Amino acid sequence: MTPTDLHKQLLDSLSTAIILLDGHLQLCHINPAAEALLSISLERCLGEPFTHFFHESSDTPGELSHAAQQANHYTKRHAEWQLLNGEQITVDYTVTPFSHNQGLVIEILPIDRLLRISREEMLSSSQETTRILIRGMAHEIKNPLGGIRGAAQLLARELPEPELKEYTGIIIDEADRLRNLVDRMLGPNQLPQLSQLNIHEVLERVATMIHAESGDAIHIVRDYDPSLPDINGDKEQLIQALLNIARNAMQAMKENHTPNPTLTLRSRVRRQYTIAGHHHPLVIHIEVVDNGPGIPEHMVKQIFYPMISGRAEGTGLGLTISQHLIHQHNGLIECHSEPGETRFSLFLPMETTSSSTTATRNRHAEV
Repeated sequence: MTPTDLHKQLLDSLSTAIILLDGHLQLCHINPAAEALLSISLERCLGEPFTHFFHESSDTPGELSHAAQQANHYTKRHAEWQLLNGEQITVDYTVTPFSHNQGLVIEILPIDRLLRISREEMLSSSQETTRILIRGMAHEIKNPLGGIRGAAQLLARELPEPELKEYTGIIIDEADRLRNLVDRMLGPNQLPQLSQLNIHEVLERVATMIHAESGDAIHIVRDYDPSLPDINGDKEQLIQALLNIARNAMQAMKENHTPNPTLTLRSRVRRQYTIAGHHHPLVIHIEVVDNGPGIPEHMVKQIFYPMISGRAEGTGLGLTISQHLIHQHNGLIECHSEPGETRFSLFLPMETTSSSTTATRNRHAEV
């Protein structure tokens, strides 16, 4: 075995993505970790200019050439790379000259997962604080409401004239309306009734209900992965969670007169995914995508909070309830929106719920 072969074997055994370029920035070698990260093949790309396989900025080729010619070593953090397959990744990468300044070694560390976990932890902490605040406010509101309603009932019995009871009736009705609003803010308080189910049965029910409500006004696209196995879940709760999201999309497209309104329901599998600090070998990834006007940028990070709505007639509770139901399944909801495309991504663990995660779910269900 030659030293070159040994070096390639060592590079190929690393989990870090490594790329070797010659002085003309053409690919000399790319290890399997880099192939998987960039979705390219060594056999097809050997000898090709490396900058053909991603785009960062117009300055990137010049920076790489300068590093090769001047033996400059540099590192970039949080670089956004657009790949040939359309995927966008965030990476840290280090460029190191080698072979008498005639080539480069590029070490690439993808950080999308780390950024997502950090963002999720901050969001989860913020939402837990909000839930605690809402529970406290709900109890403080409901206690005097009971007294107000009871006093109005007693007063109605003492009133001598029947027409005066109209006013006590208004007090009772408004107290009931406020109590119902508080109950909706708290969300469902029952634990999921877990059973084996096919996620496509849930998606089909949602599609049927959206079609019934919209008629032929909205085109529904089904993009399913038929190989997905069954999962443990509460069918009715998952239907409610997805229906709230799909219904919001339908209403936004109708109210804004979106041309060719389209709602896409997609299912896929994701590997090696972390949710709330728990690593899952496999998760089901569900997407609800619409081509409506999008959510205003200043609202995207707030849409899961109660009473936040971009619609004049919206209550701001649908997405809060959806998030609560998905959290009870130890899952996660994310949202990305821009004009012409709003994408809600739901992630549900595929493995059987363990006792530890069940305890987590129970804590989330407390009211």
